[in-house]
Amino acid sequence: MSTSALLTMRAVEKRFGGVTALGGVDLTVNAGEVHALVGENGAGKSTLMKVLSGAHRPDAGAMTVAGAAYAPTSPQGARAAGVAMIYQELNLAPDLTVEDNVMLGRETQRLGVVRRREDRGRIEEALAFLGHEDISPRRPVRDLGPGQRQVVEIVRALVGDARVVVMDEPTSSLSRRDAGHLFDVVRRLVKRGVAIIYISHFLEEVEELADRYTVLRDGKTVGTGDVVPGVAPRLVELMVGRPVTEVFPVVPRERGDALLQVDGLSGRVRPSGASFTLHRGEVLGIAGLVGAGRTELLRAIFGLDPIRGGTVTFAGVSDGGRSAPHRVAQGFGMLSEDRKEEGLATSLTIAQNATLSRLEPFSRFGILDLTARDRRAAELIERLSIRSAGPRQTTGDLSGGNQQKVAFARLLHQDADVILLDEPTRGVDVGSKVEMYRLIGELAASGKAVLFVSSYIPELLGVCDRIAVMHRGVLSKPRPAKDWDETSLLDEATRGGTP
Repeated sequence: MSTSALLTMRAVEKRFGGVTALGGVDLTVNAGEVHALVGENGAGKSTLMKVLSGAHRPDAGAMTVAGAAYAPTSPQGARAAGVAMIYQELNLAPDLTVEDNVMLGRETQRLGVVRRREDRGRIEEALAFLGHEDISPRRPVRDLGPGQRQVVEIVRALVGDARVVVMDEPTSSLSRRDAGHLFDVVRRLVKRGVAIIYISHFLEEVEELADRYTVLRDGKTVGTGDVVPGVAPRLVELMVGRPVTEVFPVVPRERGDALLQVDGLSGRVRPSGASFTLHRGEVLGIAGLVGAGRTELLRAIFGLDPIRGGTVTFAGVSDGGRSAPHRVAQGFGMLSEDRKEEGLATSLTIAQNATLSRLEPFSRFGILDLTARDRRAAELIERLSIRSAGPRQTTGDLSGGNQQKVAFARLLHQDADVILLDEPTRGVDVGSKVEMYRLIGELAASGKAVLFVSSYIPELLGVCDRIAVMHRGVLSKPRPAKDWDETSLLDEATRGGTP
């Protein structure tokens, strides 16, 4: 690791109206290092990176890149200076090829003619450097998996001669295998002298990959230092401003009557003959690799996808598949893993998103009492510690983690009996995860039945009463969480077993 400062940000401030998003942030990133930037949702990480990438202009402060003053007025200016952003939700055009995505807007031209062979050679060279000669530049991006799409984004940065690359929650949608490949790519970039700013809520990733860290809290730098073994508890304490002694709160609960019975449920492709029983007062976890069919199982139960066979029995009433509105009326609630496309209407306010699934408390003779709705939304904002300007703030203006909390708030307001959670803590900071785990436990303790899909094995082991594993569409028989460990869950997820 080099110790020469490639990027410096000093006393950076940014205000939006009367809200101070950044109150004097300092950040130094060296050439050839992975620098972890961590903090709670709303701590200022996204705003700081938007300042760095030229999307926002700072109100105060100074920046340098390679010792030269740096003050981009647009993302194009940032890229020209060698600063590249790779966002959590990738900015690729799926119907274009890899080479078209990489070279879009910066094609090599001579006398008005695009020199595709020359561009393709640069892309192939970058892919070879990253160890991904298997990706053809002529392949449509829509045919690539999530991990390969991440590589395309990195190739775009390399072809643009990026010296500083920001990765925002890069593994949030990746399988463990793809995440491992991404780590290999990051290490290759570091050896080349590229500075990586790595934003992640997975502190085990920070410990494995990063050289140094900077922690933001309430828009200010509250700590920086070297990443050493066992640093995670210190990072959590800096992030939340207090020691966190219990990551998975224990909420006493008793399993009640069977509420949901799924028998031989099969979708178009997946799941294949899934069967299980979910009881009141229980959290049943579903583990498995990305693409195993876990999401398809929840969508089939909730009526979002058609089913080929099997039955869903709710409170003693069986059917072969109903629509999502019918499921909501029955008492089902679902949190989608696809927050951007399905989980939220980001152009609507927090109050609208949080209450859309149950408007009856605010309706009289067909007229909505907006004041009562805002009051309820304010209660949910406080309960989930959603960092916002209030109930009428547009949801799309929130950080990704706070948007996830709004989606969870809708489930709380809906007061459903069966709660289907698909990656509910994705993009949520550690402190907020602890509170969400507590809420999940409290929901079960109050008599709700919770089906919990997650790719993060520690939370399945820490939160769930029983766990089943999905492998290529086949669901194993649920077993008590205490009978599993990380090794056995991974083994079942990768090799499968007897359902």
